[in-house]
Amino acid sequence: MRARLSTIFRLQELGLTVVILVLAVILSFTARQVDPSTGKTINTFLNANTLIQMATNASFFAIMAVGATMVIITAGIDLSVGSTAAISGILMGVVLNAKPFAHLTGMDALILGALVCCAIGVLCGFLNGVMIVGLNVHPFIITIGTLWIYRGLAFVLSGGQSILVPTSLTDFAKAPLGLGQGLYPVPMLFMIVTCVLGTIFLSRMVAGRRVFAVGGNVEASRYAGVRISRVLIGVYVISGLCAGISAFLAGSFYGAVSSNDASGYELYVIASAVVGGVSLSGGKGSALGATLGAILIVLIRQAIQTLRWEQNYEWIIVGAAIIVAVVVDRFSRQLAARKA
Repeated sequence: MRARLSTIFRLQELGLTVVILVLAVILSFTARQVDPSTGKTINTFLNANTLIQMATNASFFAIMAVGATMVIITAGIDLSVGSTAAISGILMGVVLNAKPFAHLTGMDALILGALVCCAIGVLCGFLNGVMIVGLNVHPFIITIGTLWIYRGLAFVLSGGQSILVPTSLTDFAKAPLGLGQGLYPVPMLFMIVTCVLGTIFLSRMVAGRRVFAVGGNVEASRYAGVRISRVLIGVYVISGLCAGISAFLAGSFYGAVSSNDASGYELYVIASAVVGGVSLSGGKGSALGATLGAILIVLIRQAIQTLRWEQNYEWIIVGAAIIVAVVVDRFSRQLAARKA
């Protein structure tokens, strides 16, 4: 029993979970308002509508954060995830509105839309990985370049206009699943499934252990027979796939896609991963941590709204959280090195 408790308390996600719970408790007490029509005190935070809406908002960049975490574990970075999501969504809208497919409805339109988004996301991630490995250029340079390229292509293909998607996609993303009117848990379920699959991949599969090996020590991995280029390309493909899935969900949920979709998500994705415990030096991170990091960021956003602060405080707090997380990670690494 003691061994199990010791394992639990060593989990890097435990501290993040405690912070989330504490912040949720604080919001539960502060988010109380008097309903002018009934005169009763209501809790604007602790109710099903608010909680599921927060989970929905978190899911769109939490899914991307899981893929980005795998990239960062290899000591890389993917700044193009938001632009990858934008071009994936735009091409889904273009294809579904093209003459050969405009008549599709129901499951046919749903499957085609999902395939297009995932395929474009995988292609963008593959191009990122191939250029990073083939040109031997730092991932920061390549992905900041593709950030502009993918976003520009999305603008050109859409003409700067929003593109509607078939209602069957919206019906899927906004399916209440028996929870009642106005409650849409589908994006949240996708976030949970992505987190679980990411955790299984990183902790239970050989390919996941190779990701940690490459991030921990590239030369040792090379001498051990690990194909470094295959691992690096693979993590960028996964990151692109996660961006494509997020684009499909967001476009379906809101009923339209735009070249400005997921704009600025690079900050949220990287912040979710870093706050969730991933090390920018590589070799450390988890899918669960990235998901919890995204939930914490949404809670911070909700707290700002509840306290009626200016929205700019969100950027200040998130930026400060990134700096603190990086400093803590560096300090813990130095402490571990001294003990060794």
